[in-house]
Amino acid sequence: MAIEDRRHRERTARRRLITETARSLAEREGWDAVTTRRLSTEIEYSQPVLYKHFGSMEDIVEAVALDGFGELAEALRAARGGTGADELTRVAAAFSEFAAKNPALYDAMFIRATRLRFAADDTPAPLVRAFGELRGAVATIAGARDVDTLTEVIWAALHGLTMLSRGDRLRPGHDAERIELLVAQFRP
Repeated sequence: MAIEDRRHRERTARRRLITETARSLAEREGWDAVTTRRLSTEIEYSQPVLYKHFGSMEDIVEAVALDGFGELAEALRAARGGTGADELTRVAAAFSEFAAKNPALYDAMFIRATRLRFAADDTPAPLVRAFGELRGAVATIAGARDVDTLTEVIWAALHGLTMLSRGDRLRPGHDAERIELLVAQFRP
């Protein structure tokens, strides 16, 4: 059993190294720079070793995205427990800040094509947790409105603000004001 445990730990460590290297490379140079050849060079493992852990680049991106949703869920959870502005404003600001600090990770989560699905029977737990944290904040202002639909609309609006800001389509320095105006539209 000890040998099997060691092999499992080593396999998990290699898998983690691959995803962390892919993420780091994507943050530095963009996702186009992340190839199996480049990853194998960066981590000093052959391409066949990569394929033992991941069947394709899409699988690697999905693994990075799953890690990202876990991190996003944690950031939103921390914002929900904060003090100061109302809960939804804090959570919306945390979402925006997360996206701004992790652009390539955000792309893996929300822009790049993946097989990850929300609102399905097979939705992975990190996606459910991230949506659940946003939903929890939205529930504080939903009243009689359908909280799931309201959460989806606010999420879509936050994503739109994120992408417009990243593309330099919005005036810099007004993020907090835009978030406050957005949240105000949904308060009862």
